[in-house]
Amino acid sequence: MQTRSMMIGNVPLGGGARVSVQSMTNTDTRDVAQTLEQIRALASAGCDIVRVSVYDSACVEAVRRLVDQSPVPLVADIHFDHRLAIGAMENGISKLRINPGNIGSEENVRRVADCAKAHHVPIRIGVNTGSLEKDIVARDGGATARGMVDSALRHAQMLEKAHFDDIVLSLKSSDVRLTVEAYRLAAQACDYPLHVGVTEAGLPGQGHIKSAIGIGALLLDGIGDTIRVSLTGSPIPEAQAALDILRAVGLRGGARFVSCPTCGRTRVDVAGIAQAVETAFRDCDRDVTIAVMGCVVNGPGEARDADIALCGGDGCGALYVKGRFVRKLTGDVTQEFIRAAREIIHEL
Repeated sequence: MQTRSMMIGNVPLGGGARVSVQSMTNTDTRDVAQTLEQIRALASAGCDIVRVSVYDSACVEAVRRLVDQSPVPLVADIHFDHRLAIGAMENGISKLRINPGNIGSEENVRRVADCAKAHHVPIRIGVNTGSLEKDIVARDGGATARGMVDSALRHAQMLEKAHFDDIVLSLKSSDVRLTVEAYRLAAQACDYPLHVGVTEAGLPGQGHIKSAIGIGALLLDGIGDTIRVSLTGSPIPEAQAALDILRAVGLRGGARFVSCPTCGRTRVDVAGIAQAVETAFRDCDRDVTIAVMGCVVNGPGEARDADIALCGGDGCGALYVKGRFVRKLTGDVTQEFIRAAREIIHEL
């Protein structure tokens, strides 16, 4: 779907721009050094945009120093107090995450909208199943996709009434099916850019699976302008998971990895080789497919579709490039393959 175009700092959002990756710090925002360290780590891991909590006046003061030193645009996550939103924008924040219905009077909404217009700051309205208005929950008998969309549009109308329309929507649930249904309805109902994610997805593992299914299904539908994978614990793995999802659906370049599940015919350590290869080329920005296959049954066939492939033998391996057998690898097969792959990628 084609959505409205806007800028988050220097990152384009919507209007057909590349799907961007977001995450959120879990440090005390008032601790500038610690928060900056995490922002930089997130940027290094692949984040285009990072969100920070702004929950008191000390956080607002910290925003200025964070913005000045951050390698990526920052989003201020604010609830209930419109003064924090205005302070964050005046201190250089690139985007707000705020629900207009939660910041008090219509006059407060107008003040935030006026400040956002003056500073060219888009506003994300974030609706979760746990934050739906009581009348919508009562109407629908619980949280529904339609109720989530209605809630988001209700908040958006408050900003539109204040003559502000640089709006981004998110409609998240920890229920994958409900999340996907809500975003599909929103895509039909409006042209606001959509921030896509499955909220409270859980620990790494199950959280990766839920996020990949929900976010991936929507991206394959052409829905989603920016994504966040929400995992319990350190936010750093969120960025890598988001990139993996984008690569899996063909929306980001970089190395893609293929490896077989192994069977009784396997005579090389496929898992160990594949892990070493993925580690060696995870930061590769070339659009290549690297395959590690365990034996000659499916290996040569899979190698035809890979740029570089290893097919295992009995303590050795066969190197394929663009589906063509190049040579036999012996000795330390893992390091021989990595060394050969580096040379081939450099020449591609």
